[in-house]
Amino acid sequence: MQYRFTLFSACLLLVALPLAAQKVQVPVNAGAAFLLVNPDARSGSVGDAVTGLEPNVNDLFGNAAKIVFAGDWGVSASYSPWMWEVNDRKTHMGHIAAFKNFNELEGVGASLKYFNHGDITFRDNNGMMLQQYHAVEYALDATYARKLSQHLSLAVSLRYIRSQLGQGSYNGLQQKPASAGAGDVGLYYQNYSDILDYGNRYCWGISFTNIGSKLSYTDDSNRRTFLPMNLRIGGGFTFVNTADHQFTILADINKLLVPTPPEYQLDANGQPTNVILKGKDPNRGVVSAMFTSLWDAPGGFQEELREFTAGGGLEYNYQHQFFARAGYFYEHPNKGYRQHFSAGVGLRIHSLQLDAAYRMPTTGVLQRASLQFSVIYTRPAKQ
Repeated sequence: MQYRFTLFSACLLLVALPLAAQKVQVPVNAGAAFLLVNPDARSGSVGDAVTGLEPNVNDLFGNAAKIVFAGDWGVSASYSPWMWEVNDRKTHMGHIAAFKNFNELEGVGASLKYFNHGDITFRDNNGMMLQQYHAVEYALDATYARKLSQHLSLAVSLRYIRSQLGQGSYNGLQQKPASAGAGDVGLYYQNYSDILDYGNRYCWGISFTNIGSKLSYTDDSNRRTFLPMNLRIGGGFTFVNTADHQFTILADINKLLVPTPPEYQLDANGQPTNVILKGKDPNRGVVSAMFTSLWDAPGGFQEELREFTAGGGLEYNYQHQFFARAGYFYEHPNKGYRQHFSAGVGLRIHSLQLDAAYRMPTTGVLQRASLQFSVIYTRPAKQ
């Protein structure tokens, strides 16, 4: 069996090991990183900028407060043969979601995300195979959303997470599957104006996602891993809003609310000690980590800014039936180096919509092209 690791599998396995002392800036570490992967082909084709698009059922991923503006009810199914160019389609992601609104004021939703990492081979320092493990992860969500006014809404979600990345002994550590509970809070606003022409939709939103307990991949209670707690702020604006044509420009920024690895002092042999030279001790509580993650980088304010990711794009639709989209996602080279162009198309037939997206990485660091497909059915709001 080939030695297979996806980007996310590698990151998740590494968090169970001690952090190496480095003077260079390093990425923020978090477990269950599959939670950050956008499953929706529509928003995936505009740089993962989910906030500014017209609301639909897949907003349960990025900002669930949007679903009360999405219609009467809706369901969706999404699939991605993740990194299909290099793994013979054995790594893949699936996602299903549904919502139902009541009284034009409140709604509920549920979703399930499943990420199959394929077969992972564990090897020792000499390259000898220790064991093979089929790694999978999944998350089950339930959401309640409510309009606070005609244009403003709030949502709260609860999530169960299961991360099965390995089991058995590895480098002296007893690996095991991990479980956690988490929650999201989202706030969303949308309205219309006649700024450029007529009926221009504009919106903004903010969401805190994956706020919850730590993951334990080993029996060592001191090696628990933070979930990828995330802050998302975004918005969108629709212009050239005519009967035949419509353009929407949108952008999101994200910041992981987990500790930045500090810089440790090295001993005479160049090995890390427990003495922190710069930064903060990463072993702190969830609530403390959320707030202090905004200023704990050992490189100061400049490094903190580099931990923000940005994505944005443009969607064009013709008669609300044919869609063309393009976007870009950026992450700093020292903080993960995920950078890619994205493009996609969509087709809507009555209440049924089909979307496809293609991501084209602009860096060769642990990235491959990926495809996404989504099918959405939405029942319009009752008149």
